[in-house]
Amino acid sequence: MTKTALVVGASGIVGSATAALLVEQGWDVYGLARRPVEQAGVTSVAADLQDAGATASALAGIRPDAVFITTWLRQDSEAENIRVNAAMVRNLLDGLRRDGAPPRHVALVTGLKHYLGPFEAYGKGALPQTPFREEQGRLDVANFYYAQEDEVFAAAARDGFRWSVHRPHTVIGKAVGNAMNMGTTLAVYATLCRETGRPFRFPGSAAQWDGLTDMTDASLLAHHLLWAAGTPAAADQAFNVVNGDVFRWKWMWARIAGWFGLEVAPLDGSVTPLEEQMADDAPVWRRIAEREGLAEPDLGRLASPWHTDADLGRPIEVVTDMSKSRRLGFTRYQPTDDAFFGLFERLRADRLIP
Repeated sequence: MTKTALVVGASGIVGSATAALLVEQGWDVYGLARRPVEQAGVTSVAADLQDAGATASALAGIRPDAVFITTWLRQDSEAENIRVNAAMVRNLLDGLRRDGAPPRHVALVTGLKHYLGPFEAYGKGALPQTPFREEQGRLDVANFYYAQEDEVFAAAARDGFRWSVHRPHTVIGKAVGNAMNMGTTLAVYATLCRETGRPFRFPGSAAQWDGLTDMTDASLLAHHLLWAAGTPAAADQAFNVVNGDVFRWKWMWARIAGWFGLEVAPLDGSVTPLEEQMADDAPVWRRIAEREGLAEPDLGRLASPWHTDADLGRPIEVVTDMSKSRRLGFTRYQPTDDAFFGLFERLRADRLIP
């Protein structure tokens, strides 16, 4: 029997990968976004989740078996992040409830800020030891991820659906206009370094350069979402989800440099964030785009230096335990350098980088 899915945030890195996998697996897929983009096999639904009435109207007649929440809106403070993003989840689940039977399963994608804290207190204070494990629980600090979870938990208790929470590390995948996009940001930065002759300089901390870390490929995360939705033992559980390998940035930086034909600039002990390095690059990128016939001349829609700086500037080593998923049977693995290279090839094929 054909199953129906609603992917919320379908135009983003995680949402687009999830929608594509669901289509491949034979699901009927609805993709909700404020500004939907056309995706093969996906029925677009335009809705602003901040508007409860408009959300309910947009969802009328859609009765998904599974809902995948892969979106959030960045605000100027964590208090506003909590208010806005909790309301978005609440409006979504209330809108689905008004039209009849609730979904069978709701999956929420959050991330490692569950353990590291929100942007206002990122990587500060008393943090749990690494590798991060799901049983370490919440920090004693306000965090919009917790507020989103609480909305899902409350709706599940009310409506009787199963839920899962998925906590990826930094996600590698393709989407234009995404607020958290390290892979494309690094591809754009490397292209700018090659164009201008600037050194390909690691922008982060010595702890990240020398320490172990991991990441999450968007396709692997999509498989994890679908696995949890179809695995009874995964019901009502929170999971970490990463590629399965670990690396040091001093190794990965050389791998990325090699792909773009660049040399790695020596680490001199100083931290030079990408937000600072790329501050005046918009005209340079527009010139490259016009010369090479690229699809997106607006640097701001491709690169998110602030988020890449936050990840690469952490003062601690960050690795993630996935034993919980492994014990329940999820064994998919993705080498992270291959994930970067696959993304770069897609960006080049889609004329987003030269």
